Amino acid sequence: MNKVEGLMDPLSDVLSLLKPQSYGAGGFAVDGELSVQWPKHPGIKCYAVLSGQCWLTVEGVPEPVLLKAGDCFLLPRGLPFRLATDLSLTPMDFHTFLAERKFESSGREGREWYIVGGYFVLTGSHAEILLKALPPIVHIRKESDKATMRWSLERMKEEVRNPQPGSSLIAQQLAYMMLVQALRLHLAD
Repeated sequence: MNKVEGLMDPLSDVLSLLKPQSYGAGGFAVDGELSVQWPKHPGIKCYAVLSGQCWLTVEGVPEPVLLKAGDCFLLPRGLPFRLATDLSLTPMDFHTFLAERKFESSGREGREWYIVGGYFVLTGSHAEILLKALPPIVHIRKESDKATMRWSLERMKEEVRNPQPGSSLIAQQLAYMMLVQALRLHLAD
């Protein structure tokens, strides 16, 4: 059993059974209106809105969420989702969006709408149970938590884009940090 300041830490015990298997990070910038639909996906997706604002809709969640610059969120269940500047726009399939090279791994801060994101897939016997226990959207609202998440995403993006010795270990640990932060917030709520 792990102990923190003399107390049992069941969250650390559960997470020790999980291992990030794959991960990636990148970002995209958009000037103007856009609506992109992502398909069902494995693992956890996490994003930070660095500039602009957009709507997030997730399959099975009745109300859209307005995301503004500085907001961070995780999508732990792999459900299809959409990001849009205007919900009345017809969504473009993510694969079409990607093929048109609007998705980029380099920074484009200063554009009308700029989002960085990452994903990771967990393995281990309890991964699916743990992820299904989380809500479909973990919207991070506390400023210190958002700063931690943005830092983690930017760092992961850098490790993936410019690999150095130890990059895979750092990216794996960053994935753990983001998951732990999301779980802490969920437990606190």
